[in-house]
Amino acid sequence: MARRVRLRRGPLRALFAVGALFSCLALADGNALPRAVTATARPGPPDTARVGALFQGGLDDDHFCTASVVHSKGRNLIATAGHCLSDGKGVTFAPGYHDGKAPYGLWTIDRVYADDHWARDGDEDHDLAFAVLEPLDGRLVEDVTGANTLDTTADPDHRVTVTGYPSDEDAPRTCTNTTNRFRAGQQRIGCPGFSSGTSGSPWVTAEGHLIGVLGGYHGGGDTPDVSYSVILGIETAALYGKAAHG
Repeated sequence: MARRVRLRRGPLRALFAVGALFSCLALADGNALPRAVTATARPGPPDTARVGALFQGGLDDDHFCTASVVHSKGRNLIATAGHCLSDGKGVTFAPGYHDGKAPYGLWTIDRVYADDHWARDGDEDHDLAFAVLEPLDGRLVEDVTGANTLDTTADPDHRVTVTGYPSDEDAPRTCTNTTNRFRAGQQRIGCPGFSSGTSGSPWVTAEGHLIGVLGGYHGGGDTPDVSYSVILGIETAALYGKAAHG
């Protein structure tokens, strides 16, 4: 059973198959992924403030996906997987969510921008979306949390940190490892324990560049130990332009 089933309408509620958490990963094509360790992220550091959980409603409801703040002129933009959002109605974003609390506030989605190939055809090579957040108490989200910078020029084989919220946990998991190419439109990373709810998790370099968002192939992967992302390129840049200036 797929770990993160592709879902085009409404929040992700997929069951997942649990694999070995600390295995040395090798895929069918023989291209082995390096071993990595996943840890629970501690609250407070600036980089964790940029990552949050998506809720269908408020904090008393379930969180179902992960998103992160991306720098934009409007200072109000987040990135996630396309299958995490449809129109975004009723969905809120809790950056830095930890132990049932939203230390940086609970932000409401105003509008969603998804790639046409995903929205129309469910093309997993375009499983990406940006969402504009409404101001909160007169402030913009990026002014509160900071932001990562979108990088649509990076090739696979980068060392990145992935941070995401499993749907049955109240703290994010984080893992640092090296990515590699899976196929023309997809990249992957070996990080154990990224189960249902981690779709949308940002892949961020040490310089704070966002080069991937967990999703794509089989909704992000068919085991919790290998995760996927679309390769961010020209089409991502065009979608970002619409979201940032729309």
